[in-house]
Amino acid sequence: MKDKYFYQNSLEYIYSTVSLIIIFCLLSLIEIFKNFNLQAFVYKLLNDFFTGLLIGLLFFPLYLLLKYIKNPLGIIVIKILFCIILIIQLALIGYSLTTHINLGADLLGYSLSDMYTTVTASLSLSFLTFLPFIVLPILFLGLIRLFHLFGHKINTKIILLCLLIFGSLNFLIASSHKPASQNKLNFLLSDIIRTQNDKASASEGNLTFKKEFPLEKPSQDTKDVLGPFFNIQKEKPNVVFIIMEGLGSDFTDDGEYKGFTPYLDSLTSKSLYWENFVSNAGRTFGALPSLMGSLPFGENGFMELNPLPKHNSLISILKSNGYTTTYYSGDESTFDRKSNFLEYNGIDKIIDINKFGPGYVKTKENSGGFSWGFPDAEIYRKTLAELKTKKEPRLDIIMTLTNHEPFDFPSKKVYLEKVERILKTKSYLDQNRMSEYKDIFSCLLYTDNSLKSFMEAYSKRTDYANTIFIITGDHRLIPIPQKDNISRFHVPLYIFSPMLKKTAKFKSISSHTDVTPSLVSFLTNNYKLNKIEKTTWIGQGLDTVREFRNIHTIPLMRYKGSINDYIYKDFYYSDGNLFKIDENFNISETNDDMRETITSSFNDFKKLNSYLTTKNKITKVASNFIKPAYAFTPEQLSTIKKLTKGLDRDQIFFLARDLAFKKEREKARLLCNYVLNDLPNYGDVRTLKGRTLAWDGDYKNAEIELLEVINRTPFYGDSYLAIMDVYWWSSQNKKAVEIGKKALANQINDPELGYKLAQAYKRVNNIKDANKTIDSLLKIHSENNNYLTFKKSLKK
Repeated sequence: MKDKYFYQNSLEYIYSTVSLIIIFCLLSLIEIFKNFNLQAFVYKLLNDFFTGLLIGLLFFPLYLLLKYIKNPLGIIVIKILFCIILIIQLALIGYSLTTHINLGADLLGYSLSDMYTTVTASLSLSFLTFLPFIVLPILFLGLIRLFHLFGHKINTKIILLCLLIFGSLNFLIASSHKPASQNKLNFLLSDIIRTQNDKASASEGNLTFKKEFPLEKPSQDTKDVLGPFFNIQKEKPNVVFIIMEGLGSDFTDDGEYKGFTPYLDSLTSKSLYWENFVSNAGRTFGALPSLMGSLPFGENGFMELNPLPKHNSLISILKSNGYTTTYYSGDESTFDRKSNFLEYNGIDKIIDINKFGPGYVKTKENSGGFSWGFPDAEIYRKTLAELKTKKEPRLDIIMTLTNHEPFDFPSKKVYLEKVERILKTKSYLDQNRMSEYKDIFSCLLYTDNSLKSFMEAYSKRTDYANTIFIITGDHRLIPIPQKDNISRFHVPLYIFSPMLKKTAKFKSISSHTDVTPSLVSFLTNNYKLNKIEKTTWIGQGLDTVREFRNIHTIPLMRYKGSINDYIYKDFYYSDGNLFKIDENFNISETNDDMRETITSSFNDFKKLNSYLTTKNKITKVASNFIKPAYAFTPEQLSTIKKLTKGLDRDQIFFLARDLAFKKEREKARLLCNYVLNDLPNYGDVRTLKGRTLAWDGDYKNAEIELLEVINRTPFYGDSYLAIMDVYWWSSQNKKAVEIGKKALANQINDPELGYKLAQAYKRVNNIKDANKTIDSLLKIHSENNNYLTFKKSLKK
């Protein structure tokens, strides 16, 4: 009797599990409906059955426990949990359809604010965006209801037997374990577990190497392979890096989606050009450390390490040799902690979204109110404006932005028309598969034309003849389907310069980490630069052999938190699968005897990566590096941990502000310093810190902090108001006038700021300018009593 009661009451759980599996299968069908492939669908079904069965088995004890506590509670909780699981699965499928990869351990590599920024940039939020997430739970609950209505006609034992058979088939068919076929939720959890195991394996025990600093080697070991291609001049050359967002080799030269980068294609025959070149990371976070420093990855990307291990870079080396170093971008440089890396290496100036000011036009906001920042043409225009005041020699690093979701930019209609004309020249099959991505191709045309305009403008400069341009992609753009995993990393490299005495096209494989070793060797061997005794690069230097070959071992971090890909000789190892690379950079799966050798080499790198970054063993001598602005005692760290638990950076700012108003200013400043170590450009936080110092009468340090805000974010009005208060309270009236004039020069039209400036003019007896300033305010605010009273006081 008890068995029968247990069986009957467990039917509702079985119905819920079967409904979960059915929805999984329906979602898989929707996922591949557009490019339906029967074999792929069968593999997906097997994975869906296995995942659903596993979820059912895992949650069954919870169901029984809750049912024992209170009869209806068990199934209510299970239905809620299964609805949440399905919503997560739907979100993961949406991510996969957009990025063409499954979301895995990279989820752990981004902060909540970074994830929010990326998601809001990619989505146009509307009711339709959320509709599937509302419909899905209703469909799930509806299926359960149907089982209740017609379940008596179904033999439950047959259902269970089918579940077990289909679920177990997953173990027998190897192809069903490939990432593309896996259930998205299963892949996410499996990838996180595998990554954590990899990290534990890489760092297990007290790792030691034959040398304390394993990367150290004599500088002469990196041969000068670039020197033979250049006419060497007396003056040190300017070096300009142009790191183009999403520029994959699929879109340049003879790539799969060629035809939309005519200017770059023209550089192929005018440059040193590497066609089989790779980025070391599948997203932007890896570009700067690899290109500028030939550095390891750490756990979630080198720039996420806090504090950064001691290291050298092209920035710090050239700065110590008299170069002016500047970074240009159109977005927020604190994203991915780029500013921390740049400032550590002593960069002279960062020009980002905070430094553009009036006269530059941002990319328009999406429906969620988000804009990444300034499009490519504006970034180049700002760069050219800034170069007028920069002394030579220079290292200029430009990171473009536009070739990224949401693929919006000025004059888009014109470029879409160009895309239409180009598509008409292609075959019917190409037109059919490419027409879906017209927005992206128009964006490529825009980025290419923006680069062309920049190079043409630069060519009119007197220093053009002594400038070397290095142009590459940070990674291949994501939304257009890629033919294989290695395509994600396949990017072009151009070294273009009027100084070149001969050009060449190389089929040999090199990567981002090989660029700085070769540049440093070239510059130190041909110009009067301080000699470096030892180098500590991960890369070996660019290979300038024209035939196809690979002399490097190249680790690849597809996304933050997981090193899954590795290039060894002419083999590509990815997610446990081994492929052979041909001279056209196509790959084919192989069961070569080299698997064991490659796996061992890859594991050795992972251990080296962990040792270098966790034990600070990259180098013992770093030039021009700047330590984090604030160091904390154990007691302070304990206080910070207690106060900030579960809070993001914005919430910490609000907490610090509340503490400041409660006169707990030391704690407020401690939290400000904690945030500023990560986000040095956070104007609100630094302004709050400056104000608290002023409230405590420390006007000198308040001035230092507030001037730093103005330096970093010169178009942020609150910092000017704050420092004018400081000057006001400390009777530094002339300084108040100067800072007010500076604010007006930056076109910060804040009435409160204008009023303070008028008062400051009065204090220094400059009645003429006081009148002029207050009159301009009265034109807009004619009824403001404070302004009218002040105007009268000037007549006395």
